Amino acid sequence: QVQLVESGGGLVQVGGSLRLSCAAAERTFTGGAMGWFRQAPGREREFVAAITRSGGSTYYVDSVKGRFTISRDNAKNTMYLQMNSLKPDDTAIYYCAARTNGGLAYRPNEYRYWGQGTQVTVSS
Repeated sequence: QVQLVESGGGLVQVGGSLRLSCAAAERTFTGGAMGWFRQAPGREREFVAAITRSGGSTYYVDSVKGRFTISRDNAKNTMYLQMNSLKPDDTAIYYCAARTNGGLAYRPNEYRYWGQGTQVTVSS
């Protein structure tokens, strides 16, 4: 059973913007904190941002602070990642993930559910 589905990826020029969405089954969405990760070719999966169940607290990796914004709409069971001022180093497959319970976390093994990923490519 599919739990999380990402959308919104694509090709964008340096300095451009994209908004990723992550639609979740209700049980998945209301369990705990959720997050975004990314993986570039030849690199390990990297934490990007996380948000608590209520949406009241967020956490970002330093490289995206001030450029990316994570949010969630609990009424729509959807999480978002607004990405501005994109750089070539942001090129990766982006994954959304959900915890079964608990607050903010940055380790992949702390997340139970994962989406299939959406490709983001930033061209220079």
